Amino acid sequence: MKTSSTITSIFLLLIAGSETVDGFTFMKNWKVPSLNEMRADKQIQEKFGDKKLAVITGSSSGLGRKAAAALLRTGEYHVIGAVRDVDKMQAVYEIDGWAEYPGTFTPMELELNSFDSVHKFCDELDKFKGAKPVDRLLCNAGVYQPSLPYPKWSMDGHEQTMQINFLSHFLMISRLMEDMSRASDPRIITVGSVTGNDNTVGGGGVYPIADLKNLDGFDAGFRNPIAMADGYGFIGAKAYKDSKLCLMMLANVLHAKYNKQTGIAFSSIYPGCIAESPLFREKRGWFRKYFPVFMKYITGGFVGEEEAGQRLFQVAHDPRCTKSGVYWSWNGGPREGRGMEALEKGGQISGGGGAGGGWDSIYENDQSAKVQDAEISVKLFKTATAITGAKWPKPNTIVSPCPTLKVIGAISTGMTAREEAKRMKERPGFDEFGNVIRPTKRQKVVLVADKVAGGVLRNTVGRVGRFVGRRVLGRIPETALEGSYQETKEEKDEKEAAEAEQQDAVAPEIGAEESSPSPETVPSEEKKEEETPQVFSSDVTNDDISAVETEISEVVLKKEKLEVNGDSAPKIQVEGLVVTTERVNGERVNETVSV
Repeated sequence: MKTSSTITSIFLLLIAGSETVDGFTFMKNWKVPSLNEMRADKQIQEKFGDKKLAVITGSSSGLGRKAAAALLRTGEYHVIGAVRDVDKMQAVYEIDGWAEYPGTFTPMELELNSFDSVHKFCDELDKFKGAKPVDRLLCNAGVYQPSLPYPKWSMDGHEQTMQINFLSHFLMISRLMEDMSRASDPRIITVGSVTGNDNTVGGGGVYPIADLKNLDGFDAGFRNPIAMADGYGFIGAKAYKDSKLCLMMLANVLHAKYNKQTGIAFSSIYPGCIAESPLFREKRGWFRKYFPVFMKYITGGFVGEEEAGQRLFQVAHDPRCTKSGVYWSWNGGPREGRGMEALEKGGQISGGGGAGGGWDSIYENDQSAKVQDAEISVKLFKTATAITGAKWPKPNTIVSPCPTLKVIGAISTGMTAREEAKRMKERPGFDEFGNVIRPTKRQKVVLVADKVAGGVLRNTVGRVGRFVGRRVLGRIPETALEGSYQETKEEKDEKEAAEAEQQDAVAPEIGAEESSPSPETVPSEEKKEEETPQVFSSDVTNDDISAVETEISEVVLKKEKLEVNGDSAPKIQVEGLVVTTERVNGERVNETVSV
């Protein structure tokens, strides 16, 4: 007994002392391992050891190349380089000396211009890694084509900048996310940009401005010839800025929808302006020559590739960056002493130009109103899902593995279904068009079965239960039954409700005419003779009936009330309408139309 108590105490202390516990999330993988799982774990250990598995797109140049190198230097990661040109990646591997870390880097082909290539990459990744989950996904690859006078199209018929930078990464995340949820500290990072944030000088002061408007282009399918997300004319620089806006919005949406469910930390970053990056390879020669000088000595915003790569690496590696839903940025260091080594700390950054600030300069940056627009963000997620054909995990709340909860849940599920069927029969509800929802055949079967079984229970166990309930729980207080400002109205079907609404609309007009007749609405003897339809005798012909229908319709539409003088007036039935006509000495005096 003492041993059991001690074990329980230790267990509670472990739970209380953990800083990463979030509800029952830490219990999500609790189960007795099977033989197959034990065999798979052994294979993972032999292939990867204790290393985390990191996937980074665009690892053969620029920011991705430096971030991949930083991950490898730690000795804690096996890096998958997702690149378009595997031969180029192999050359970088040899030039940069990554061979010093044998068995820790694997290049894989990925052409972001093709959704089929994304699917193929994810399939090959699954085969390569086996049962090991991906721990980090760095969505880094991107293109910038500001000088293009016309759009280029991907293999799928979408504008290239948006597909490479955003849509293909969107699809890849949907494929890998469920697998990543099995990792202990999974992170998905998208590379944003100051140009996608219009609350800064770089994003809001330089035309064109990132703006998705109402996403009419995405809503229309975003296929050739539709080249922009907003559906308007193509501008190469704006396509890039819009794609970065989309990536930052995506991180926010995924955080809101899936962080609690999966445990994945979704974040975006702005690593700084990498003025000498291959990203600007399609700019004119003079720009590539003088832009770094301008950023370094005029604005002070220059960031080198090495430093930017360290920043992307930091968000993937630093324990402080496990927080989800953050847009990470860095404060630049002082101008003096910029070439000196910073403090001796693992992963410390030495800044250049207006960059720097080091490892501890990271902070949670503010995003613009456009990035935080919830309505457009949700529409972006839905339309991008339709464009890419992405399939996302269904919501799955993590619950306690307590066996008692499972037993109670199994019992209550059937009872809940029966009670809901009763409630829906009593008040079936309405669909989005206002039509009454009828019970399905399955629901009707449940109701019949419940009626048979319930009748027996109500007359046996139910009587005892009601008796005990009255004695133990007492009666419902009168104050709980009072306080409604209206009585519950009787349900009407759609047709009856429409007729009642029409009658309510007509009644006030007729009442107004009766109570306060004006000279305009009370015709003189001459006008009455002109406006009153012709007199019909009992031997009415078909032609006369057609005339009656037309004239009576006009009378009804005018909402004129014709009075009947005398009870002996003859009546003529015309397709549901009764025409009552009174004559004196063969001359028409008055007539009334009624339904």
